[in-house]
Amino acid sequence: MTDIEVTNLGKRFGATEALRDVSFSLSGNKICGLLGRNGAGKTTLLSILAGYKRPSTGAVLIDGEPVFEHAAGMARTCLVRGAGDATVPTRSVRDVIDLAGRLRAGWDDEYAGELLESFEVPRDKKVKALSQGKRSALGITIGLASRAPVTIFDESYLGLDAPSRYTFYDALLADVLAHPRTVIISTHLIEEVATLFEDVLILDDGRLLLHEDADTLREAGAAVSGDAELVDSFTPGLRVLGEKTLGRAKSATVYGPLDDERRARARAAGLDLDPIALQDLFVHLTSGGSR
Repeated sequence: MTDIEVTNLGKRFGATEALRDVSFSLSGNKICGLLGRNGAGKTTLLSILAGYKRPSTGAVLIDGEPVFEHAAGMARTCLVRGAGDATVPTRSVRDVIDLAGRLRAGWDDEYAGELLESFEVPRDKKVKALSQGKRSALGITIGLASRAPVTIFDESYLGLDAPSRYTFYDALLADVLAHPRTVIISTHLIEEVATLFEDVLILDDGRLLLHEDADTLREAGAAVSGDAELVDSFTPGLRVLGEKTLGRAKSATVYGPLDDERRARARAAGLDLDPIALQDLFVHLTSGGSR
């Protein structure tokens, strides 16, 4: 089991403060979603977690060991960024896979071959000759086959078509169940991958806005649907994030505590209560008005 401890983390680039006083801990070999708008500081945070960047303030410990300029700590992480960022463009896919295998103690070469076949990535082509999607698939292969205790995917789906993205999600879930480890996924395709998340971190303007268990977060509100008048009578006192109306039917996404009594009243009135969509909650929490 891998433990990550981040304490009072800050990062400056000249006059720009990319991260400010970020603290959280991850444990229990879970899949964690890292969410944030463009410029929120996600890539900076992930680069520091992987030991690629030195923090300006604070500390990152993985199983009690520092990461930056610490070989043992860095060896426990694998960061996959964008389309083939972790690969050498002038080398062949075969060479890149061979190199990854030599660098990663837990590398599974047979599994890497299966993934390359699933994504239809040719071994003999040079990386620079691959499409953006195939370069992303190569990066994903390296991330999954590394079996690193902390595996990080930063927008690693770029260029992948929908079937390939779902191949990635299925492979990730199956492999983490078979080989437990901590996985952090940064993505803008929230609804596609939300069901994988066990923990959720939300960054906003360089600060940690929220760190919550995914199931608890989904229960922080509900999608209420049914007769429009009944829905309107149910929502007073709750924050309404959005509404949709079709004839006499209405659906309202609400954010706020729904105790057992209120839920029972909704069911008695014939209203349907579904978990709140994580993407709707994310948009609300990171909108200018809710800050």
